[in-house]
Amino acid sequence: METVEEFLAHAIQLEREAADRFGQLADAMDSAGNREVGQLFRQLAHYSRLHLAEARDRAGFLDIPDLKPGEFSWPDAESPETAAIWAADPMIGTDDALATALAAERAGLDYYAGVLARATDPEIIMFAKAFVEEESGHVAELNRWIAARAAGLKTPVDA
Repeated sequence: METVEEFLAHAIQLEREAADRFGQLADAMDSAGNREVGQLFRQLAHYSRLHLAEARDRAGFLDIPDLKPGEFSWPDAESPETAAIWAADPMIGTDDALATALAAERAGLDYYAGVLARATDPEIIMFAKAFVEEESGHVAELNRWIAARAAGLKTPVDA
């Protein structure tokens, strides 16, 4: 990643796709009667929308490139969080849904951490650090949900 504009173009796309797909998965969970997991995915979609707004705000008056799908530099074919989310079946159980969400958030964290590790531009480093911190918080929250369920405790949505 060479420029701040390129970083922000990727962050905007990653967070937009993550918000859309978490929202779609939440709808599918609700339709299947799995409201607890639907609520969790709505929360994750909300976080992604907040990150999207933050990336757009940081873009300000910069000339952000309008990259086409094949022009993004993702580790795989799709943006990191998007690919992991689509591993889920709408009839997925709570534990599998949590594992899928965790995989998506870890993929986002790994992506931003990779950008941070390779960055030389101080502004990209600053932005990437902020996104790493935010994604780390999501990973920690999902780990908290998973640990609570494994211990037979109420999930945060139940408490």
